[in-house]
Amino acid sequence: MNWAALRYFSWLDTRAHFVAQTPRCGRLLDLGASDGETLRHLAELRPDLKLCAADKCGQPEKYPAHCEFRRVDFVADHLPWPAGVFDAITCMHVIEHLPSLHNLLSEIGRVLKPGGRVYFETPHPKTVHLPSAAGKFTLNFHDDATHVQVVPVEVLSRALAHTPLQPRASGISRNWLFAAAYPFFYFCRESRKKFTARVHWIGWSAYLIAQRLP
Repeated sequence: MNWAALRYFSWLDTRAHFVAQTPRCGRLLDLGASDGETLRHLAELRPDLKLCAADKCGQPEKYPAHCEFRRVDFVADHLPWPAGVFDAITCMHVIEHLPSLHNLLSEIGRVLKPGGRVYFETPHPKTVHLPSAAGKFTLNFHDDATHVQVVPVEVLSRALAHTPLQPRASGISRNWLFAAAYPFFYFCRESRKKFTARVHWIGWSAYLIAQRLP
């Protein structure tokens, strides 16, 4: 799905709605950029933004043109940017891979501008009870062997108490177009599209939005 189609309907997608509220020509940092699929969506939605990315591995050759990439170990390293430079940060499906969140949360609080916002997304605790689709998709939380710990948004919110980040909103992350398509895909053979529709239908991911205090 090309996110340019969501520019005037960002409320249809939880992630897109967050990014759409970033100030015009602002700076956005994507933590855990991986293969760049999300970064490319962000560039489609908001081509005016200055995009930066960090990941321990990452595939910067797949990232949007002019995206600034740095390799970072989120448990041990400081983010290689000065304090207070980002208007928004996205951290999607990262925290469940980390044994400790202290360093990452501290660094997010440091590099965000006062009033800047961060969007966290992570598997909902209910994913540990879903049937396994190992070898096909990550449906049960443990289908991904790199998952370290389930992080409920309530736990994440409490962890932010030791940072300058204040929780503002939380809930289930969905793209309502994909969710609405699931009843159709239910009768189709297994595919990535069917899986994507299913996870949005059941509410596979939880999100938390926090804001940097002045």
